Amino acid sequence: MLNNVTIMGRLAAQPEVRTTTSGISVCSFTVACNRNFAKSGEEVATDWIDCVAWRQNAEFISKYFNKGSMIVIVGSLQTRTYEDKNGNKRKATEVVVNQSYFGESKRDSAQQAQPAVQEPSVSYSSAAASDFAVADDESDLPF
Repeated sequence: MLNNVTIMGRLAAQPEVRTTTSGISVCSFTVACNRNFAKSGEEVATDWIDCVAWRQNAEFISKYFNKGSMIVIVGSLQTRTYEDKNGNKRKATEVVVNQSYFGESKRDSAQQAQPAVQEPSVSYSSAAASDFAVADDESDLPF
């Protein structure tokens, strides 16, 4: 049997870390992941995927990731049943995280949090032919 899930997306909220009565750390969070396609004229849909990490993975995620952080997780899909406050039987499907990785660099993450500065647009289509040099095929390239 094969049960392997790999997801890259952004955290929908701050990860919640708890400790079980036996002292094991558990972290619950939701990853927002865009679908790979959209019908013409429509926006790309987003899936909100519930995840749970245990022990060192839980500590790592709660320490280094915040709401909006890009995260890559590898794990397995599991379902469980439970009884809600009203006594109704419910079914939950979630990704149990085996490995977690940063999805972007710290610099990219900081730029995401700050408003983007619009760079001046540069157009190369208006250059004249004299602006370019012809490379000699016989000489060595400088790189």
